[in-house]
Order: sequence, then C-alpha cells, then structure tokens
Amino acid sequence: MGKVVMQNVVSVDGFIADRNDDVGPLFEWYGNGDTDLGGPGLKVSKTSAAYVQPLWDSLGTLVIGRRLFDMTNGWEGKAPAGQHVVVVSHRPKPEGWHPEASYHFEGDVRSALAKAQELAGERPVGVAAGDVGGQALALGLVDEVAMDVVPVVFGSGKRFFGSVDSQHLLEDPHVVIQGDRVLHLCYRVRR
Repeated sequence: MGKVVMQNVVSVDGFIADRNDDVGPLFEWYGNGDTDLGGPGLKVSKTSAAYVQPLWDSLGTLVIGRRLFDMTNGWEGKAPAGQHVVVVSHRPKPEGWHPEASYHFEGDVRSALAKAQELAGERPVGVAAGDVGGQALALGLVDEVAMDVVPVVFGSGKRFFGSVDSQHLLEDPHVVIQGDRVLHLCYRVRR
C-alpha cells in the first residue's frame, strides 16, 4: 500500500481559497515559468517542475470532495494527477457524466481512502486539502502533508486543514524548495 499525501496550494495564512471559494492569486505560479507541466497554460519554473511533475506522476489515485468535483466538473474526466479519482460524496456520479473516466464515489473519507488505496496499489494516494484532507488527517490516515505556499494573505476563507480542531504533530520538512512565487514544503506526519 502506498503512502497518503495531503496536498494543495495554500496562502501563507493557511487558506486554499478565499471566503468566496476563489483561489485568486494562489495559482498564478502555475503560469509564470518556462517549463510545461503538461496541461493547458501550466508553465512553472524549472525548479517547481522538478518537484511537482514527479509528485503528480507518482500518484495512483486522487481523493477529492464533492465540492471540488462540482467546481471543476471533475476536470472533464481527466484529473491533473493520478490514474483514478475517488470523490467523497453522498451523491452518486452524475448520470451520463464521462462514463469512460475512472471516477468512483464513496460516502465517507475512510471508505474513500480504502477504495483509493485499492486502486492505487503500491503507488501513493493524493488527498486534496480542505475538509476531506482535514478529516483524513484527523482519522490518522495521512502520512505526509505537502504544501505549495504562495506569498499572499487572504485573512479568511477555506482552511488548508478544513475544520480540524485537534493537534497533529508533523516532522521537520524533508522537502523545502523555493520556486518562483511559491515555496514547496513536505512534512511527514509524526506517529
């Protein structure tokens, strides 16, 4: 079974979107470089690409919440990372929605991660930060926390760790990479 990595882009004050669910300048670094990440308009610095591309390529499955699925329309059936996507939702996949896409819908975080690990095999599982990622962390199911920290302060909004209200210790960062307008950090969760 592969490790579980909770990941997202985040403001320096810990938000993955503002109070209106807008990412604002958080994703600007995805278009400010000269190295292609494989998607339309996704060009980052060579330094960021050397970190992000192997991470995305390594993922077997991505776990997201229904809100992200609805906001992105599930990336039209082609997720930015992973061969499979598991959506945490009490609602099923929309009828007729990209039947060829390897998207699975599970009713809670624990069953979503079990399904994701089954699909991923030995490959890592990525979990989107926010409420779903925070629930996975609170359940003790996250092995690493990866943050792409952007120099912006939102003041309020959607929190990186969702509504987690208990203490969780992380090790010192084992990845610290300065990109262009982004700092990539990765921490192992202390057990």
